[in-house]
Formats: sequence, C-alpha cells, structure tokens
Amino acid sequence: MKSPMRLIKSALEYRPITDLDESKTSMQLVPKGIRGIYALYRKQGKYYDVVYVGMSSEGKLRKRLFSHKRNREGEWTHFSYYEVWDNISATEIQELEGLFRQLYRYDERANSLNKQLTYRPLNKVRKLTENTRLN
Repeated sequence: MKSPMRLIKSALEYRPITDLDESKTSMQLVPKGIRGIYALYRKQGKYYDVVYVGMSSEGKLRKRLFSHKRNREGEWTHFSYYEVWDNISATEIQELEGLFRQLYRYDERANSLNKQLTYRPLNKVRKLTENTRLN
C-alpha cells in the first residue's frame, strides 16, 4: 500500500494500550524501525483527550510507546502513530512534533506529561511574523 500523503507513510489511530504487548499481532501493529510522531490519549466516553505528543526520529517509536506504557500506566488509555517517509529528516520530525505541542500548549489536560510546552523555533517565527505584520 502506498500512502497518497507527502509526509505520512502509515498511520494507526486510537488503539487501546492493551494492543502494546509482546505478541505477534502487536509487532505487526507497531513494527520496529518506525520514525514519526505519536500521541497518547485518555478516553473519556466517546472522546479521546490528548495527554502527550511525542516523536521518534531514530526509528524507535515502538520502544517509546512501550516505555510510556511501563512508566506512565494509568495516565493514558489509547495511542496513535504517524510514520513518516524515509526522506523526512530528523529535523523535520522535530518541527512537526513542535507544531503539535504548540497547538495544545495551554490545554491543562495535555500539559501534564509534556515537560517542553513550547517549540522555540516556532516562537521565533511567530514573533518575526507579528513584528513584520503589526509594525
């Protein structure tokens, strides 16, 4: 299957934390070597509240999810991931993660797990834009 998207090669959304185990099915759902962005959610009724957005630029997205499962169990119930194409650089992945973090930086539910609340390069772009457009 070839993705029609420029940045995203594959995606898996709103999967329960129980899908992360050592079974063969889990290995197929989240294979080793994936690079990209992932989100952790807490399901509240029919809604999925974002509690964390993270990234893996070195092909360790699966390992990151397992680490969160071990260390943050009870804080999230579901996850999604968005694998990027091989030609997307580590810097571009960081930029994507920074953009998503910036989008919800004032959401009190989402900030509990994120230590970095803003993305400095995006703050610089915003300030330059404001100075140019407002002056």
